[in-house]
Amino acid sequence: MNTCLMYVAAIVSVAIVVFMLIKKMDIKITLFTMGIVLMFVGAALGTPIGGEDYAGTGVMWLDPLLVIVDQFKSTISAAGFIILILGGYSSYMSAIKANNVTVSVLTKPISRIKSVYILVPVIFLLGNLLSLVVPSASNLAIILLATLYPIMIQAGMSTLTAAGIIATTATIIPTPLGSDNVAIAAELAATTEYAGMTATEYVFGYHARVSIPTLLLIALIHFFWQKHCDKKSGAVSGELEKMQEIEEISGGALFRTVYAILPLLPILLLIAVFALQKTVGFQMTLSVEVATLFSFVIAVLCELIRRRRPKEVLDQTESFFKGMGGAMPIVALLVAASVFVEGLRSIGLISTLQSAMIGVQGSGMGFVLPLILVILTALIVLLSGSGTALFFAMVPLMIPLAEAAGISVFAVSVPMGLAGNLLRAVSPVSAVVMIVAGSVKKEPLEVVKRTSVPMIAGVIIMFVLSMILFL
Repeated sequence: MNTCLMYVAAIVSVAIVVFMLIKKMDIKITLFTMGIVLMFVGAALGTPIGGEDYAGTGVMWLDPLLVIVDQFKSTISAAGFIILILGGYSSYMSAIKANNVTVSVLTKPISRIKSVYILVPVIFLLGNLLSLVVPSASNLAIILLATLYPIMIQAGMSTLTAAGIIATTATIIPTPLGSDNVAIAAELAATTEYAGMTATEYVFGYHARVSIPTLLLIALIHFFWQKHCDKKSGAVSGELEKMQEIEEISGGALFRTVYAILPLLPILLLIAVFALQKTVGFQMTLSVEVATLFSFVIAVLCELIRRRRPKEVLDQTESFFKGMGGAMPIVALLVAASVFVEGLRSIGLISTLQSAMIGVQGSGMGFVLPLILVILTALIVLLSGSGTALFFAMVPLMIPLAEAAGISVFAVSVPMGLAGNLLRAVSPVSAVVMIVAGSVKKEPLEVVKRTSVPMIAGVIIMFVLSMILFL
């Protein structure tokens, strides 16, 4: 009876969460609510809320709220704080227009390339590089539509080819500044085997080994697929539509150089220290948050030198702290996911899944768990258009399930994270596809036709690479 109730509760709660994802509703409150309900179900089945050794409030009805409070405390002290700092820095870069300078500097050389199909892989890879500065796929698409789309059309590129490239620019660039990478690194850092692991070590030691070759191969596939589609449809250069204008950046060479570097400074510092550690044994530990705060100090100094109005410069630093507040929903999603997993643990589902995974050990079927999770990710992303929501919800489960299956956690975290970000551009209901389709006056499914083959091929490539490297 208990087992039957466990499965019914788990299926109903997961179905509600998936429904909310598909309907594009905010799922944080849903995850919190389902987690609390499952804790009470677990209590009815004989599992104390929070576990056997948990020091509750003394009133069972309040214990789930204490679990939420404790999860907020532990998350904010680890991955949450890093995400808040990154949100603040990104906001400050936008406030001082440094992001615009970076985009302007990086996109200007593109206008010199006259070969239509050479532009295809070049712009795809450049767009991925720019996603380091503009992490939102939708915002990056808007910027590229305003800056590069006219250049692509004037070079003779068809409308759908240009749309297909722009819709796929924010994918899987390896960056320790990504909130998904920060979240999984923080989870790994709490284990004995990977104690103290930083987002930099996770990204450059594991993620990049799969994502970089995958990106290069996708760029090549884009080249042939767009050429094939244009030939088949008899497409010609599209008409130049009026796009959203981006503020013109003016200033001398020194200003443009320094301000183009500022948005990328945290990651450049992290890469430099990581490279020195691996090549010459440089003894220095530079965390993401320290690199970001150091970059913030440098940016403020640059603003003081440039503007020479201390009061205005210091007033503008308020955008950093407002940006931290803007990143709070991501932290809340991580906490909500942890509470939901705690609920699943309370009813015994996690231990049941672990037992099932133990049966996979030594059977040569270690790829089953990653494959199931990638397929589940594909289904949710295609239906909902959200590339990372499921990943965040699964972060607390990746390590215990991978351990139970007897496989490396990287065989789970890397393909699942990459699949969500790649397949977002294949969903006709994703924000980035709808923005691009609306801007170029095409149907979303027409854009998806141009993005589907490169992105699905990318998922297959990265999955095979992940299995080869990490199983």
